[in-house]
Amino acid sequence: MVNDLESAYASCERDARSHYENFPVASLLVPRAMRRHVAALYAFSRAADDFADEGTRPAAERHQLLDGWRARLRDAAVARAPGPSPAAGEPANSVEIFLALGETIRQRRLPLPLFEDLLSAFRQDVSVTRYAAWGDVLDYSRRSANPVGRLVLRIAGYDDRRLDAWSDDICSALQLTNFWQDLKVDFDRGRIYLPAEELRTHGAAETDLASGQVTPAWRAALAAAVARTRALFVAGRPLCSAVAGRLKHELRATWLGGTRVLSRIEQADFDVVARRPSLGASDLPWLAWRLASWTAR
Repeated sequence: MVNDLESAYASCERDARSHYENFPVASLLVPRAMRRHVAALYAFSRAADDFADEGTRPAAERHQLLDGWRARLRDAAVARAPGPSPAAGEPANSVEIFLALGETIRQRRLPLPLFEDLLSAFRQDVSVTRYAAWGDVLDYSRRSANPVGRLVLRIAGYDDRRLDAWSDDICSALQLTNFWQDLKVDFDRGRIYLPAEELRTHGAAETDLASGQVTPAWRAALAAAVARTRALFVAGRPLCSAVAGRLKHELRATWLGGTRVLSRIEQADFDVVARRPSLGASDLPWLAWRLASWTAR
C-alpha cells in the first residue's frame, strides 16, 4: 500500500509538471512537505477542468463525467483502498489521482465543500457561456479559483479568515487574468467571461471579436477589466508576507507572475487576439530581482 501511495503521488506530480501553466504549481518554491499534496489537488482539478472543456463531447456526457468525479471524490475521502478503474473519458491515472487525493484530504483535514465548489464551477462551464454582470463573474471565480487558494493554505496548516480573504482576492485576480489573456481561446470555445455590462459600457461588439478585430471599444473594456483585476491583486498582497517559509516565496512568485501578465496585456495595447500575452524564460531575471527586492508595501 505504501508503494502504491508513493506511485500515486508521483503520478500526480508528473501531471503537474506536464501541463502548461502561467503560474507555479507544486514548484521547488513550495515546501517539500506540501508539494505532493498540492500536486494531488492540481491533478484532480486539471482533470475536471478538462472534462468541462472537452468540446467534442455532448454536454450531457461532460456533466456525467463531472458527476462521477464528485462521487469518486466523496469515496476517496473516506476509503484508503484504490477506487474503481477509470471510466470512459477519465484520465488513465484516475485511480492514482484519487488514491493520493484521498490520503491528502485525510492527512490535512481538507473540507470537501471546497472541492465541490470547484466541480460546480467546472459544471457551469459546460452550459454557461456569457455573464451579465461582474457579480456573476466573481461568483464563478469564488468557486473556480478561490477554493484552490484556501486548500493550499489548509495544506500548509493555516486556517484563518483574514488569510482566506487575502487568498480569495489573489485567486480571483489570477482567474480574471487568465480570462483576459485567453479571451480569444475562450471565444473560440464559445465563451466570453468579460461581463455584458462592461461590454455595453464601452460599446464592444462580439461581431468584431469574431472577425479578429480588437477595436477601441474592446480595448477600453479590457482596460477597465485589467484595472479591476489589479485592484484585487493589491487587496490580496498582504498574504504574501503573512505566511512563513518557502510558501511565502511561492505566493510572491505567483503574485508577481499574475501582475506581470497584466503588464503584458497593457503593453500589447490590449490586443490579446493577435498574440496571447504570456510569460517566458526572459521573465526569469525580472522575477528573481523582484523576489529579492520584495518589500511589505
